[in-house]
Amino acid sequence: MNTRFYLVFAALSCLVSVAFGAFGAHALKAMVTPERLTVWHTGVLYQMTHSLGLFMLVAASAWLAPVLQKWAARFLVAGIIIFSGSLYLLVLTDTPALGAITPIGGVSFLLGWLLLALAALKKQA
Repeated sequence: MNTRFYLVFAALSCLVSVAFGAFGAHALKAMVTPERLTVWHTGVLYQMTHSLGLFMLVAASAWLAPVLQKWAARFLVAGIIIFSGSLYLLVLTDTPALGAITPIGGVSFLLGWLLLALAALKKQA
């Protein structure tokens, strides 16, 4: 697994999450409905949570089966991009159809966490 890539991705994703949270709380607040602002903040929350999860996954490398860890990381990254990204685009473009893509990101998150659990269970001592 390319741990440097995942550490850099997680750090930059946390940075974007903080920036987008501030943007939503200040600039975006005046431009969109309260319902759309809630959607935006859901994207921010999930992005931050799963970015921190990605940090945890890298930090726990010694206790994880490598192949499953790699796939867990890939699914968490995909989830961050697809889930949060689709919500951000939905709000910025006012395109509700993008909401149909969001569950794909949610499933990616679920698979990432499941694979992380399996990676811990399958690690040979």
